Amino acid sequence: MTASPSAGTVTRELRGKVLLVTIDHPPVNALSADVRRGLLSAVEAADSDASIEAVLLVGAGRNFIAGADIREFGKPPVPPSLPDVCNRIEASTKPVVAALHGAALGGGLEVALAAHYRIAAEGARLGLPEVQLGLLPGAGGTQRTPRLIGAQAALDLMLSGRHASAKEALAWGLVDRLGASEDILAEGLAYVHELLASHAAARRTRDASALSDRTASLAAVAAARAQTEKQARGLFSPLKIVDAVEAAITQPFEDGLRLERQLFLQCIDSPQRVGLIHAFFAEREVLKAPETRAAKPRPLETIGVVGGGTMGAGIAVAVLGAGLPVTMIERDEASLARGRAHIEKVYDGLIAKGRMSAAKKAELLARFTGSTSHEALANADLVIEAVFEDLAVKQAVFAELDRVCKAGAVLATNTSYLDIDAIAAGTSRPADVIGLHFFSPANIMKLLEVVVPRAVSADVVATAFELAKKLRKTPVRAGVCDGFIGNRILAVYRSAADAMMEDGASPYQIDAAVRAFGFPMGPFQVVDLAGGDIGWAARKRRAPTRNPAARYVQIADRLCERGWFGQKTGRGFYLYPEGSRSGQPDPEVEAIIDIERARAGITPRTFTDDEIIRRYMAAMINEGANVVHEGIALRPLDVDVTFLYGYGFPRYRGGPMKYADMVGLPRILADIREFAKEDPLFWQASPLLVELVERGADFASLNQTV
Repeated sequence: MTASPSAGTVTRELRGKVLLVTIDHPPVNALSADVRRGLLSAVEAADSDASIEAVLLVGAGRNFIAGADIREFGKPPVPPSLPDVCNRIEASTKPVVAALHGAALGGGLEVALAAHYRIAAEGARLGLPEVQLGLLPGAGGTQRTPRLIGAQAALDLMLSGRHASAKEALAWGLVDRLGASEDILAEGLAYVHELLASHAAARRTRDASALSDRTASLAAVAAARAQTEKQARGLFSPLKIVDAVEAAITQPFEDGLRLERQLFLQCIDSPQRVGLIHAFFAEREVLKAPETRAAKPRPLETIGVVGGGTMGAGIAVAVLGAGLPVTMIERDEASLARGRAHIEKVYDGLIAKGRMSAAKKAELLARFTGSTSHEALANADLVIEAVFEDLAVKQAVFAELDRVCKAGAVLATNTSYLDIDAIAAGTSRPADVIGLHFFSPANIMKLLEVVVPRAVSADVVATAFELAKKLRKTPVRAGVCDGFIGNRILAVYRSAADAMMEDGASPYQIDAAVRAFGFPMGPFQVVDLAGGDIGWAARKRRAPTRNPAARYVQIADRLCERGWFGQKTGRGFYLYPEGSRSGQPDPEVEAIIDIERARAGITPRTFTDDEIIRRYMAAMINEGANVVHEGIALRPLDVDVTFLYGYGFPRYRGGPMKYADMVGLPRILADIREFAKEDPLFWQASPLLVELVERGADFASLNQTV
């Protein structure tokens, strides 16, 4: 018995009294309509065949089932639905065993939960990550999981969206045993035969009793609800997950399933799902750059870092964490010692939180060496310069790297703004020079802008993307201009915020409105965190080329002239008493703002929060369109990913360009033209935005694969 209606997607093979059902749908065995039909048909066939005593579900290739078929997202549903498939599996009169390896995620784990017994290979990853797409587990996951492992563990799994290890799943009771080997088919068959020998019945997960302590279960729900309301920052689906788990405690199973379906459909209809699914696809598409297809990366076995300050040390931590050796260069022994101390401080913080052992710290530091001589970089495959943001200083470093580094070494600068073409031109090997713009703290922030100068070779760009992969960072390809993608756009919407501040909105109202939109911090909080002196230096650098007709708000300069640089000085736009990191509004700052308004001849007016967001976002979107129009960003989605990972843009809104599409480009353009009546020089509509509106197109139409 080998044929099935969906042969090639779900196959059946009779192994004695066991029906082996194999999901074979490369690359990840996603739950397409064919897979769902095949599973349903296989279980029904087993139930009606007296010669079959049990069913074993396995995945072909490297995974069990990695979740829904993303190619079906946004399309009309095709029967059978996954809830129907899972309910039919659970209703089988013959024991159904799921043998898990690789990924058992989302709907894949829900299929396993509907089975009567579960065995996992030690390397399996189990999870219900639907929350990351603005959804909830909609095929019984919110009802079966808490019944099996308890409310608290189930809520942790679903609200975090994280992947649990097989050992953790065993400890919870999510699986019944671990395989003794990675041969999951052999392990699964052995387990089925053991169950048959002991006359094990079809044990339904819906009947599991982990919620028997109703008081403790409801307390876990209440705690999760309170924490979610505090942390979700406007996200829709997390509270729906809490509601569904509460129903698992308070309602019969069938009623809980019905509520789960209602809540799932509410999530489907939420605009947040659209934004989150765009983010999901965009972070995968962004990995596709022309150079990564045209060339193979160079070897990456030894890494050098020039500069042991906060950024250089953060980069070193990221590289060491990827298992690569690091050589750090500083100008003298004292500076080198401070660089190593920065690294150790990160590890000591992790040890204090119980997230690292002393032995692991020692293992990581064993791969670290320091030197005051650039000669120590002679054999490095890639060197990252992370020194002071000054073109002459960086050019001097690159002259040394050009002298000492081996042929074929990749020479990277971490500059945030400077002209990388000018840095490359000062070497004898411009084809080897690239920008790697890490975001601070570099060991935590996931974004890596890969800045591509004119003369760089394709294999160097491919090497940069390979490094990002090793560091578990999300690379975005950017062209050379002042600020690249992110900081160039930041300068524009920060100018819009400055103008609103001078025109009558307080920095505290602007920050509050931006936080309410979904950002973790407002623009003036960000200035205080990063250090006002950084932006001040950039403004001074740009002063000679600034258009004298352009509006220039001087409020931030007045604060910097007083030495008020933000958190590090205890004072910026906010007051930070006694080293506090949470600022308080400062009446003296408001007085300075009043003086500057009077100097500029401005009569302050009131702004609504809605108007603040309309101006803030219009400035961001318009400059994002310019960045795409000029080819600095390959596609609008590259701008979206930059802001999702580097600037705290709320993920459920998809990024600034996706947000523009959802609001409607005609409305954005109308806002810009309205604002231009006040300041036509600043509010010049991007040619790309105008063109798209005239064509009736959107930014998404430009997101084709490059």
